[in-house]
Amino acid sequence: MSFQSNMPSQMTGDGFFTNYLDALALVERLHRLLLDVIKDEFERVGILDINAVQALLLFNISDNEVTAGELKSRGYYQGSNVSYNLKKLVDTGYMHHQRCEIDRRSVRVRLTEKGRGIRDVVAALFERHAEGLESKGVIGHDGIDTITSSLRRVERYWADQIRYIY
Repeated sequence: MSFQSNMPSQMTGDGFFTNYLDALALVERLHRLLLDVIKDEFERVGILDINAVQALLLFNISDNEVTAGELKSRGYYQGSNVSYNLKKLVDTGYMHHQRCEIDRRSVRVRLTEKGRGIRDVVAALFERHAEGLESKGVIGHDGIDTITSSLRRVERYWADQIRYIY
């Protein structure tokens, strides 16, 4: 489903607005594809007890020790099921958890050796993709720099809209 199909016809004409809607739809599709790519890689190597969202979470945490709140605020995890996924990752041995000494309501998590193994699988996948994109001429240094810079500007704009809307 396209963002454009939900808009009144007078708003979907040519121009910047239409391209913006196309970009939004593309970002959403790319995120879904990324999760599918991770899922396929895990099936290929026989890792079946973890899903792609959980694997990406482990990759993003890496060697850090964080709280659930920090996961969301740092952008490591976007979703309403952060508690569920953290509990599942602890139960399956991918993460350690420990209550904070100062604030007993807060729990800090970090990867176990098993979790670092998952992080390494995802890192190797991403490295292969980066090399393939460059070597096949799909995108080069300048192109990836331009995309990253543009997406960061959109991220800042959206964040400002949330902070200063009122």
